[in-house]
Amino acid sequence: MVTQARDLGVRTILHLSSSSGPGGAETVVASVASGLNPSRYRSLVCLFRDGRLRHHCEQLGLETHIIPINGMLDFAWLQQFHRLLRERRVSLIHAHEFGANTYGTLAGRLARVPVVATVHGRGYYADRGHRRLAYRAVSRAAAMVVVSEEVKRFVVERTGASARRVRVVYNGIRTAGSVPQEIQASLRADLGISDEERVVAAVGSLYAVKGHQYLLEAAPSVLGACPSTVFLVAGRGEREAALRAQARSLGIDARVRFLGFRQDIPALLAMCDVFVQPSLSEGLSIAILEAMAAARPVVATRVGGNPELVVDGETGLLVEAADAKGLASAMIRILRDPAEARRFGNNGLSRASTRFTAAAMVREYEAIYDTALRLPPRSVVVDRVAG
Repeated sequence: MVTQARDLGVRTILHLSSSSGPGGAETVVASVASGLNPSRYRSLVCLFRDGRLRHHCEQLGLETHIIPINGMLDFAWLQQFHRLLRERRVSLIHAHEFGANTYGTLAGRLARVPVVATVHGRGYYADRGHRRLAYRAVSRAAAMVVVSEEVKRFVVERTGASARRVRVVYNGIRTAGSVPQEIQASLRADLGISDEERVVAAVGSLYAVKGHQYLLEAAPSVLGACPSTVFLVAGRGEREAALRAQARSLGIDARVRFLGFRQDIPALLAMCDVFVQPSLSEGLSIAILEAMAAARPVVATRVGGNPELVVDGETGLLVEAADAKGLASAMIRILRDPAEARRFGNNGLSRASTRFTAAAMVREYEAIYDTALRLPPRSVVVDRVAG
């Protein structure tokens, strides 16, 4: 016997993002937009500015629009966005990050379209009074989602939003699968890394909040204990020149490779011995999840949602933020103990593949959409075979 859900029609979800560069929030936007059940939802994407996210979404076959925004209250943007909502018969707006959350919520109220607003971090609005008030209003007018329990505590405490109106949905990733040894060997050769050298990798935009300066500060101690170590820093950003200068001043520039933006992160992670995330603030790090999915031991700072991902002493090691000595000690411990490194990596892979999947994340967002749209819970199609 087969039980089927009544056809309620396909609803159009517009995914609105403040940012278009490479990053965790942008990865989530593309993953959710492309992962929704096509029999129930159609996705289109709208961005404040052009960038890598547009190209990524278009590669995924997602209709993508750019509506530039200027100033704190851009009425021209609101008019163009309202026209897009009407022309595409949008059923729900899913906004990401502060600008999109506030503008999306305002536009949704004006157009009478429900809004889901996802907060990806805590470091962008907390100390500005008008932003606290804006997020309090968003929490009342939209379905507010945060990406970790720590971000929820922060939002509730700093903005006055009601805890019952803020829901946690963990970020999730699609596992890339194992990377063939020949690809890893080719990447090593391209980067000039011998088979005998150990690799420490960090992946993330080169901004001050990502804490790369403390990784470099820790590097001389690591090299003193493990001289064959090479540090790979993948990402780009405003701090690159300063970080290169710091590496030179520390006399470690020959052991540090600044790789810029990379499209081969799975291969990079597969060939590394330790993944390090030295951030000063985080929401729920996609980079850490990708490292766990690659079965790499993780050294991370005890900030944001990092402790919700990394189980200290089980999947990696946690240290305090801005603690170069702590970072060095953790890296040295893992580099000197391959058995513990393998245990951390295997445990991390198990945790990522069971608790932080893209499929689970998308299912939770679909349930939130259904509630906002006042749709009945998704029916489960069950095949029952006698015998």
